Amino acid sequence: MLKYEIFINPKLLKQLNEDIWTKNHVPGVLRIGDQRNKIGLCYRGNVIRKKKKKSYHILFQKPAFVNGAHEIHLNAEFSDISLSRNKLSLDFFEKIGVVSPHSKHVLLYINGTCMGIYLELESFDQYLLKKRKLPLGPIIYATNYHANFSLLTPEKNVKTSLLEGYTLKYGSKKDLSDLEQLIAMINSLKNEAFKEEIPNLLDVDQYLTWLAGVVCTQNFDGFIHNYALYKNGETGLYEITPWDYDGTWGRDLHGRPNDYDFIPITGYNTLTGRLLHFANFKKKYLGILSKILEKEFTVDAQKKEIESLINSLKPYIHLDPFIKTTEEKLDKEKEFIFKFINERNRFLTQQLFQLQ
Repeated sequence: MLKYEIFINPKLLKQLNEDIWTKNHVPGVLRIGDQRNKIGLCYRGNVIRKKKKKSYHILFQKPAFVNGAHEIHLNAEFSDISLSRNKLSLDFFEKIGVVSPHSKHVLLYINGTCMGIYLELESFDQYLLKKRKLPLGPIIYATNYHANFSLLTPEKNVKTSLLEGYTLKYGSKKDLSDLEQLIAMINSLKNEAFKEEIPNLLDVDQYLTWLAGVVCTQNFDGFIHNYALYKNGETGLYEITPWDYDGTWGRDLHGRPNDYDFIPITGYNTLTGRLLHFANFKKKYLGILSKILEKEFTVDAQKKEIESLINSLKPYIHLDPFIKTTEEKLDKEKEFIFKFINERNRFLTQQLFQLQ
């Protein structure tokens, strides 16, 4: 496991801790092996900022790029006893054909003190597109639960803006205006007009594959939050990618168990509801999901990766001062995930036949 060492003026670290919600980065140095990088550092996330073990956002300043990235995220994975669900989920999406941020575990030190095991995540931005040799295009983050493709909030209140819940990561104001028009269209077009027009705006197959991934991993937040929209510069179609998937594989974001049937096979948001209203889109979705349930979302398909991931963490868990995990607990959690996959697969397979 790579060792990341951050060096920061103690006064600046104290300043950061006095205002954990600040978006202003404080200067520091990140050493990875023999390489020293000047960085800007601040906390990231929402719930995690209140925990003892916090997550970090790092901006590379000198050099401005490291391994093709201008920024990275170091996630604490504090509420996930396995420390693995986020990585397991994002790798799963890659396997089923959805572009996702890459990730790896690192051992983090700050001013010589071990802060424990962290998950380094790529930022989904224009630099990731370049690394993957994908066409440049606007990227918009779904940053809260109002990103449900609806005119109403999840609490059924009328939105003050159709762009509630969205934050522009890369692009221009026009790109936000285009998204606003898409959301208006989703909510206003009559059925036949919607059916004809939506393939001209959305990569429907890609969206339905993403939907199948969220449904399998059972990310409660994933349908209305924790995703990014990317408008492919060549096709002009919107694509969607996952983000922040620690509350998955049988547990919620607080680490509490979720029943295997907690999320329905159709998920939930306004765009999905409209798509699955039509027999051709529903048939396509069921075909995609059926194939994933047969080939990818099985214990046989996932076992080797899960065991490898868990085993790679065991030599380092005693160094993490914030978690009370043992090798035995990691093994029990591995079996918990295996059980979830079996039960979730069985449930979704039964639901497939009911929807056909």
